Amino acid sequence: MARYLQLVVSCVVLGIGIALLLEASLGSDGYSTLVNGLSVSTGQPFWVVNFLVGVALVLMAWVRGTLPGVGTLVQPVVVGFVVSWAMLLVPTPESLLVRSLVLFAAFVLLALGVAGYLASNTGAGPAEAAAIAWDPPVPFRWSYGIVQGGGALIGWLLGAAIGPATLVVILLLGPAVDLLRRTFPLMERVRASQELS
Repeated sequence: MARYLQLVVSCVVLGIGIALLLEASLGSDGYSTLVNGLSVSTGQPFWVVNFLVGVALVLMAWVRGTLPGVGTLVQPVVVGFVVSWAMLLVPTPESLLVRSLVLFAAFVLLALGVAGYLASNTGAGPAEAAAIAWDPPVPFRWSYGIVQGGGALIGWLLGAAIGPATLVVILLLGPAVDLLRRTFPLMERVRASQELS
């Protein structure tokens, strides 16, 4: 039960982080840029493209041996709801200084949210599953940046906007999540120790 609570709480944190990232108006993460670019170029609603891209990445990860789980379903639902709710409550900052501070807060929450829900070991959402699927041979801290960077590049070529925040996510979020994952109490370790005792 504890790991499912950790999953939900971490997804809420992640959703607030994404909302702050969007409200900072300095660019979005690579995954969102990809979905936005595909939505703009095809004329399909964002949520439809988001669903299709998510399914494609999860299936690709599954082929590579990264099995979906409860978290694979819970993450996009909880995060999507929280982002929609939080963006109604968070005012859009106007000055560059405040927007930069909001971006910093968003980055911290993104790293905590992703690391926390992955540490619950209940299954990964689309972007994280795609990165985990290539670890090994590419460590997550870099494979996550490659997934985010590839998404940003394709999205940008299809007409989506990018910004400084996009580069921050591409370059720093993977290493930050990797570092935090080492500090979270991984539920599989707790379970393993209980089985041994």
